[in-house]
Amino acid sequence: MANRLMVALDYPDAESARALLDKLDGIPCYMKVGMQLFYAAGPEFVRELKARGYSVFVDLKMHDIPNTVRGGAASLTALGADMFNVHAAGGTAMMKAAREGAEAALASSGSLRQPLIIAVTQLTSTDQAVMNGEIGIDGSVADTVLRYARLAQEAGLSGVVASPQESKAIAAACGPGFVSVTPGIRPAGAELGDQSRTMTPGQAIASGSHYIVVGRPITAAADPRQAALNIIEEMVQA
Repeated sequence: MANRLMVALDYPDAESARALLDKLDGIPCYMKVGMQLFYAAGPEFVRELKARGYSVFVDLKMHDIPNTVRGGAASLTALGADMFNVHAAGGTAMMKAAREGAEAALASSGSLRQPLIIAVTQLTSTDQAVMNGEIGIDGSVADTVLRYARLAQEAGLSGVVASPQESKAIAAACGPGFVSVTPGIRPAGAELGDQSRTMTPGQAIASGSHYIVVGRPITAAADPRQAALNIIEEMVQA
């Protein structure tokens, strides 16, 4: 179950991230490298994580013209990312280009493994008022998430990023094998921060999330190792 916990390494430099890795040593969780750390430490830190034996989700949320995303996907596949993402809002052609870029990298080297390519539906900080009034998308958040999930599946992607509140509906619409990666995870009693569509770790697993992404409840905890172990135990019980 530990390999279904993704720890968000939201740090400004590699040294800070390594300090957490030392505290979590021996726990076989997935590591998520987002924009802050990737832009500071670069691809070399992803290679370091792979050398330590971790599975790595490179969370850069690509959203550009298809040709640019195709190249980015090829680079991340060649880097050895186990998972990376694009924005579903970029459209079907862009999502297909991501898949094609990964396939081109795989064809060029027999040592690479197929990464999971997932599409961001709506950020877990987005509520309906923001989506309708600021982003300009009508309807409910849940309906938009499902529409994007179906488009991602049509494009041949592995799954989506969505809030845990949508996991059951995504499985019903796209099948249980279509991967749901769910941020917005907050243990009972934890502060919500900038998240608006949340669940506890146990609730998320019970609702069908394949992977849960946890940042501050682990990284900002007084004892990050114990915090991670508590979350894993809650996942197991669910």
